[in-house]
Amino acid sequence: MIRWRMIFNIVGVLLIGVGVTMLVPLGFSLYYRDVGIRPIFGAMVVTILGGLALYFVGKGASSASPINHREGMAATTLCWAAAAAFGGLPYYLSGVLPEFVDCVFEAISGFTTTGASVIKDVEIVPKGLLFWRSLTHWLGGMGIIVLGLAVLPFLGVGGMQLYKAEVPGPTPDKLKPRIRDTAMILWKVYLIFTVVETVLLMLGGMDLFDSLCHTFGTIATGGFSTKNASVGHYRSVYIDVVITVFMLIGGINFALHFQLFRGKPLALWRDGECRFFLGFVLLLTLVCTMSLWLHSHASVAESLRQSAFQVASIVTTTGYATADFEKWPSLAQCLLVLCMLVGGSVGSTGGAVKCMRIMVMLKHGYREMIHLIHPRAVTRVKIGKQPVPPEVLSGVWSFFLLYLLLTAVSTFLVAATDVDVLTSVTSVLACIGNVGPGLGEVGPMDNYAAMPAFSKWVLSLDMLLGRLEIYTVLVLFMPRFYRK
Repeated sequence: MIRWRMIFNIVGVLLIGVGVTMLVPLGFSLYYRDVGIRPIFGAMVVTILGGLALYFVGKGASSASPINHREGMAATTLCWAAAAAFGGLPYYLSGVLPEFVDCVFEAISGFTTTGASVIKDVEIVPKGLLFWRSLTHWLGGMGIIVLGLAVLPFLGVGGMQLYKAEVPGPTPDKLKPRIRDTAMILWKVYLIFTVVETVLLMLGGMDLFDSLCHTFGTIATGGFSTKNASVGHYRSVYIDVVITVFMLIGGINFALHFQLFRGKPLALWRDGECRFFLGFVLLLTLVCTMSLWLHSHASVAESLRQSAFQVASIVTTTGYATADFEKWPSLAQCLLVLCMLVGGSVGSTGGAVKCMRIMVMLKHGYREMIHLIHPRAVTRVKIGKQPVPPEVLSGVWSFFLLYLLLTAVSTFLVAATDVDVLTSVTSVLACIGNVGPGLGEVGPMDNYAAMPAFSKWVLSLDMLLGRLEIYTVLVLFMPRFYRK
């Protein structure tokens, strides 16, 4: 049987952590003397008290025995759901988003690093609330569960089950024997990149507040900006280049970044998935550049600048914008939709299907064609020099088919609320892939405010499904999950 008291204990601890982090945006509100002081403080108190209540309900249960895989999945899903519900309180209490569905949508979009927003004019939102909005990206990028494992040692008991549920790629591996050490390493790498990008953006003319907010949205591949025109507001080649580079960094497996810091400069090149990811970005950037140059009045340099930024932004599922790509040629738009499906690398902060799975499926398809030509040939799907086990191969195809099925079902549900086809399809792809902007009514210069309430609930669930890679959430709806 599932030990719900233990799960409540874990959720309570994570909520206390979420409440404590609200001290940071509260500090910005105090510094700028904006109207966010009371709502942020009120949300912080309610969140901490809610966390304490859940913690004491489950007190003593966590020490009974290690958490198992089912309890790990339940705890992970409930932690993210609770973070979204309580994380939306600052928006609700401030009146910035008076509807509860909008508050949950904005919060879950932040924590899942989707970046789909329902705030029509972000530039009039109090600074403290804007900082909280971006901070949810940073916390969700590496994962609030992984953060808990790094900071709270007593959650390390059975922590691998939480880690697998949080980072459920095709082949989850630990960098260190102890899961807490693995989580700590990931967060150190994450923090280093955060500091470096913040400094570089400040050198480009941004103030500390905007630099931090855009860094959080970049390294976490989230996409929330403090400007209505997103990164395009700055009209700076330097800022575009810095953010493009760090979006790509966020889309690469953080375990490889750790290898670089250990003095292994060829780690990225030796990794097959990283080569595929960077090659895919380069190819699509060149094709988009040619398409823009041939069908617009932009120069080659400007076409390259816009294409590189938008391809990197969408394929890493960041969602920042420097141009309204709804006005781009059809070929370029189709390539960006393809980027929404592919996504970043396993072990990155990016979302969508992930390059590793795409590689495995392409190699498997190639192997099947070889068998048609040479029926007796003995071949195996390999990534690098390592053969892919049959169970992993089966899991990859199952995930992809389920991903497409959920995308189709969600599209029908959104379309049922009288949303046009283009908006329905791309909004679902953008949310389940944790991308943010789509096409139609949810394009890069628009937002999700006009979507019907039911569609927002569907898209909120899609964001959670995408962030936890489907299975962790869906198993909770199976009756068999609750049986012995």
